[in-house]
Amino acid sequence: MITATNLNKHFKVYETKKGMMGSLASLFSAKHTLVKAVDDISFSIGEGEFVGYIGPNGAGKSTTIKMLSGILHPTSGSVAVGGLSPQKNRKDNARRIGIVFGQRTQLWWDLPLRDSFEILKAMYKVNDKDYNSFLKLYDDMLDIGKFIETPVRKLSLGQRMRGDLAAAMIHNPDVLFLDEPTIGLDVVAKTGIRAFLKELNENEKKTVLLTTHDMDDIEQLCRRVIVINHGRIILDGTLEEMRETIGLPSIMEVQYTSKPEVAAAAPLGLERLQWEDSKVIIHYDRSILSAPQLLKEVSSWGEPVDIQMKEPDIEDIIQKIY
Repeated sequence: MITATNLNKHFKVYETKKGMMGSLASLFSAKHTLVKAVDDISFSIGEGEFVGYIGPNGAGKSTTIKMLSGILHPTSGSVAVGGLSPQKNRKDNARRIGIVFGQRTQLWWDLPLRDSFEILKAMYKVNDKDYNSFLKLYDDMLDIGKFIETPVRKLSLGQRMRGDLAAAMIHNPDVLFLDEPTIGLDVVAKTGIRAFLKELNENEKKTVLLTTHDMDDIEQLCRRVIVINHGRIILDGTLEEMRETIGLPSIMEVQYTSKPEVAAAAPLGLERLQWEDSKVIIHYDRSILSAPQLLKEVSSWGEPVDIQMKEPDIEDIIQKIY
């Protein structure tokens, strides 16, 4: 559904000197630095996939999204969405994609939300039957009926984002590009947005590419993650594969009835212990030491009353990658 092949986007940043005369001289200066925002990346995303596209600020995420949506032209390489070039087939591509930028809105600021929908309906030539079905479906999924008559400028951030998501889907696109859709939202709003996106992917079979700094978005929504840094892809796989690649330890928390007596000789694969009164937090390498083996070991230290297994947080994984 989405392919990028040897994709590059380079920008020239011209030297700017201090002062008024320096600024004037800079207008005629040829001195510049070449910034490789996207540096020879290739990937393919299948129909119905939900992929997280993550990296630090300035990594090249938004630049990639803009090339996939046709806003920017690549310096070299190629992109295709549903077999179409976003640059050569802009109108046809626009009908097949929806896009949401979390820090920008496509809604008309002073108009009621319904008017924005009506304008987009006309732009995309959506017939009345499909439009009415859209309103019902997205009222059910996003509860937009409660504020559809409210001017966009009076909507809360969470309401505005729900309106933007609905607006992106008004023409029923096959592909949805999301750039930081939960930025600035509170926990309740984020939960609602995630539930909507999950339903959209699983029930409506939409292909979704998501950029975000919120690692809860990634863990709850994405089956696959592409990590980009300095314009280059450094990892592409499932969260589980990422954890195994990075080699962060798994965690077992064991609560005992009383302070346990830990064996002097630690089993191979046990990396670190942390103590909290009668609870022990165990960091271990499960490629060496299996959970059943560790359970047998910790049971010999005392009488366990509660055992919890945890995987490393995605933030730890990303921090180690960078």
